[in-house]
Amino acid sequence: MSRVQLALRVADLEGSVAFYSRLFGAEPAKRRPGYANFAIAEPPLKLVLIEGAPGEPTRMDHLGVEVETAGEVTAATARLAAAGLDTAAEEGTACCYAVQDKVWVTGPGAEPWEVYVVKGDADVLGKAAGSVCCAAGAETGGPAQPAAATCC
Repeated sequence: MSRVQLALRVADLEGSVAFYSRLFGAEPAKRRPGYANFAIAEPPLKLVLIEGAPGEPTRMDHLGVEVETAGEVTAATARLAAAGLDTAAEEGTACCYAVQDKVWVTGPGAEPWEVYVVKGDADVLGKAAGSVCCAAGAETGGPAQPAAATCC
């Protein structure tokens, strides 16, 4: 089963966790400093909350499609490239407290999309060395700008 991911940068993480817990009738699947995510069964959704700057409005950070296997990421990379989209693939990258394989593309409105599989937990929110993930979004208030895609 795959599901759509919506990552929001929120000023009040605790208030947002409380709100989305009530909205979806579910508790976070993962909590770490400055971070929470929900694995919602119905509708199938991965909701990611990333702590942003105090007093700033909530904004979309990035979008994604979570898949079950690395093979699905590889297939998505080939499909997206064949469709003429610029792709930025990563394997075994640590970002958002997870080790992931992923591919990034950028939509026509500069919206960042990732297709990814979570392979395990990680101890860091930010990017691993050499990764295009989470490159400067937190510091600049906006999403980062990697070579072929925009990401968290």
